[in-house]
Amino acid sequence: MTSADTAVLDDPVGESLRGHHSGVARRLGCAATYLPNVATFSAVSPAADSADWDDLAQLLGRGAFADMFSCPATPPSDWEPAFVLEGRQMIRPSDRPVHADTDSVVELGPADVPEMLDLVARTRPGPFWPRTHELGTYLGIRADGRLVAMAGERLRPPGWSEISAVCTAPEARGQGHAVRLVSAVAARVLARNERPFLHVAETNTAAIALYERLGFESRRHVTFRGFRTP
Repeated sequence: MTSADTAVLDDPVGESLRGHHSGVARRLGCAATYLPNVATFSAVSPAADSADWDDLAQLLGRGAFADMFSCPATPPSDWEPAFVLEGRQMIRPSDRPVHADTDSVVELGPADVPEMLDLVARTRPGPFWPRTHELGTYLGIRADGRLVAMAGERLRPPGWSEISAVCTAPEARGQGHAVRLVSAVAARVLARNERPFLHVAETNTAAIALYERLGFESRRHVTFRGFRTP
């Protein structure tokens, strides 16, 4: 795998909004963001000037939340910092086979959104909104009819698919659900000749260890940042 193959991962939000996710994007000039209730991620060029930030502010509205994900550009001083989180980006080589146990795995759809939102609220895997499931395929595991674990696809830069929303209800942990779901999503990604990648907080050492056991390798350190528009 060459640096050219992974270059799009330096701006996964922008690449997704300009490409595979253009149908759920809002754009103004060089600024872009997702439609409401799909995602809060926004993008500007790494070399953005004040006009680009003005365009993004106009897209989002006054006092709105701008989740800049891993964008390295620095907004003007009147953009209020909302959060900073240190993390890493991990990728899985396409030449490694995935052994996916899908017996208990089901595909989730619009009718499952209330349960998906409830599970996210209880486990907090990261941002997930009423229309986030439209970004890709989401898979789940049920116990006694109740959704207890899920994982799915989020950002889609060319040639890649991000595995996200990996979560398991507290009462269902320790049963290998995350392994089954991440493997099942990765297998689907590889089957369409794309490559899986993901992001994880640096403090989540248990998740990092799990992803490494599943064949993921650290590509780079990232800093996630959010702001409020002036």
